[in-house]
Amino acid sequence: MGGYTVIADLGSSLLRLLREQLTPDPVPRPDLIGIASPKEAGDLALSLFLFNVKENGEARRTGMVDRGGVLQYPPQALDFFFLMTAHSNADRLTRALDEHRILGRAMQTLYDNSVLRSPYLEGTLAEGGDPVRISLVSLEAEELLKLWQFGDLPYKLSVVYRIGPVMLDSNRVKPVSRVIERQIVLEEKGGG
Repeated sequence: MGGYTVIADLGSSLLRLLREQLTPDPVPRPDLIGIASPKEAGDLALSLFLFNVKENGEARRTGMVDRGGVLQYPPQALDFFFLMTAHSNADRLTRALDEHRILGRAMQTLYDNSVLRSPYLEGTLAEGGDPVRISLVSLEAEELLKLWQFGDLPYKLSVVYRIGPVMLDSNRVKPVSRVIERQIVLEEKGGG
């Protein structure tokens, strides 16, 4: 579970994993892997773009959380959808192969770490300790093309990952007080 920083913490966790596993081969430097839309990728070799967030009904929790003197409303279970795209500055004859190598290694890394745990979890995700699942989303080419709305930028091979559930804590609390005294009233029933 985590506070409002869980979205940024999830991005940092993914970057930590990918930077550690993809450098120095096939990506020469960790700073060439970043969070950006494909249009704003600049000199990145691998970009992750968060394009959608959905509530995860299956992981939804309904019980109040006891926080010592107050009950906190249950966290919101969220799934995050990332578009992952490889980019290369190589010459046009080897650019596609370079991008395929980068994308292949990134996909292999996410598959091998399909349950993201410590030491890769950052911030409030690390504090909560709940593992985060990573799964490839199968989309038809037409659906991917609909996602690829980046102006005049030509389509590049990309993959989509669903990452979650991640618990976003509620700030709402309900004060509770301890029972100090109880009153019992007994009445005698007449009749007999």
